[in-house]
Amino acid sequence: MKKEKYEILKTPHSEALGAVPHDYYPRPQFKRDSFLSLNGDWQFGFGDKADGVIKVPFPPESALSGVEKLGTNEEMLYEKSFTLPEKFNTGRLILHFGAVDTIATVTLNGSLLGAHEGGYHPFSFDITDFVKEENLLSVKVKDDLSGAFPYGKQKEKRGGMWYTPHSGIWQSVWLESVPCSGIEALRITPSVKDVRISVKAGGVSRKITLRDTGEEFVFSGDEIIISPKTVKNWTPEEPYLYYFTLETEFDKIESYFALREIGIKDFDGIKRLALNGEPYLFNGLLDQGYFPDGIITPATPDAFRDDILLAKECGFNMIRKHIKIEPLIFYHLCDVLGMAVFQDFVNNSDYSFMRDTAMPTVGFKSRSDKKLHKNALTREIFEREAKATAELLHNSPSVLYYTVFNEGLGQFCADEMYKKIKELAPDRIIDATSGWFLQNESDVDSRHIYFKPVKIDGYTGERPLVISEFGGFSHRVEGHLFGSDNYGYKKFKTREEFEAALIKLYEDLIPLIGKGISALVLTQISDVEDETNGLITYDRKALKVDPKKLSEVMKKLYAQL
Repeated sequence: MKKEKYEILKTPHSEALGAVPHDYYPRPQFKRDSFLSLNGDWQFGFGDKADGVIKVPFPPESALSGVEKLGTNEEMLYEKSFTLPEKFNTGRLILHFGAVDTIATVTLNGSLLGAHEGGYHPFSFDITDFVKEENLLSVKVKDDLSGAFPYGKQKEKRGGMWYTPHSGIWQSVWLESVPCSGIEALRITPSVKDVRISVKAGGVSRKITLRDTGEEFVFSGDEIIISPKTVKNWTPEEPYLYYFTLETEFDKIESYFALREIGIKDFDGIKRLALNGEPYLFNGLLDQGYFPDGIITPATPDAFRDDILLAKECGFNMIRKHIKIEPLIFYHLCDVLGMAVFQDFVNNSDYSFMRDTAMPTVGFKSRSDKKLHKNALTREIFEREAKATAELLHNSPSVLYYTVFNEGLGQFCADEMYKKIKELAPDRIIDATSGWFLQNESDVDSRHIYFKPVKIDGYTGERPLVISEFGGFSHRVEGHLFGSDNYGYKKFKTREEFEAALIKLYEDLIPLIGKGISALVLTQISDVEDETNGLITYDRKALKVDPKKLSEVMKKLYAQL
């Protein structure tokens, strides 16, 4: 594992790390009063012995975990002793894991609860019949980075655009007590005027109460369409949310929805992305979601908040969450603060530098994908995990757009995958192939343009045009570097040169907005390890641009629509 200066780079948020990190209810749109965090110190080791200590939920490779050891190809053992608070259990006890990378086998007091495969999605177990006064929870984890399961931007031999690998428990572990006939699921599907809420729960009666107005909606079935008296649409500029409680005979949860709609409309002969029926320029930043102290887990959720607020301050209204699924708190913050999210699915299967990067970069961007990545198991796993992502994020108002394949990584049968995801998420924009290897089916014309000025030659207006990656300008700030390597697409020695080049990049885009560009994604919000092409350094301590200057040129972009 290439560490270099890794151990001395820390974000300001590591100073706020408490004994129980991330001690908050992890599901903001499905919140009960019952909550017990199991984060904090666990016994930990490799093989069959947990003879050390790790701080959960930070991956063992990270500084914040206290371990800083690569666990690839070694089975890891986590153990946690706990007791329940008095009167905590009022029905059924549910043990939740936010995410564990990659294969987790869970036992409680020696009894097998079950196993879970895949490193990016939550899972849970009913532990009611296994819990005792004193309890020992054990989790065995295996992550061999085989490529069968989604792995994102991690690589055992990191460098360049590939980052330090991570494994193990990297999101919260927690307990809640659920009534025996409690609310099991909630599905929220909005439009610009009303919202369809589907409920899976025991009992007959349901009542939804809007917090701000006190409006009550009583129903007995599994679904209701709510039309609030006052309609306020969600936008990044005005992110209005309707908070509500859902009550049944046996249970009560808190949640929220927004009234908003993403679609495609013809404006003056050009297909454009439309937010709430109006043409909208989504102007965003690529966001890898990496931090030097926690790798893929920030020290606190404030690290997410600060990145979002920085993007807004610089004039951006969208984040492209790049090949990573975040904890739900991230999407909640985007909902609340007003930040549209273009969400990538996470790639699996093999990577070829020549096929997936070098040849497309010099212009060979067309090829059939029917015979690419032919392994039936990896195809099945990717499809399963992609669908799980769409289900997980369905309720989030800020998530407007899904990217299925990025730059050919793991790409296969993109037309078929587009249709399957579109059927599952008809209310989202589906970018089947971001960058290159476009097939026949996709909602957008999605292009990556590096090493040369952004041009839209050959654009016909038949699909919304999305420049889904561009820029990548690099500037190294001494004292805030991960290591000695310098990865970027155009390098600048001084902050002033970097800022001036970035502003000119956007000024040159101004006349192109009216000709069809619907969305822009600059690489990127922060430096990541060897990549020094962020607006802020990897440790989030040195800003490379003046937000006021950048936001002024952004206003000129928005004025074109």
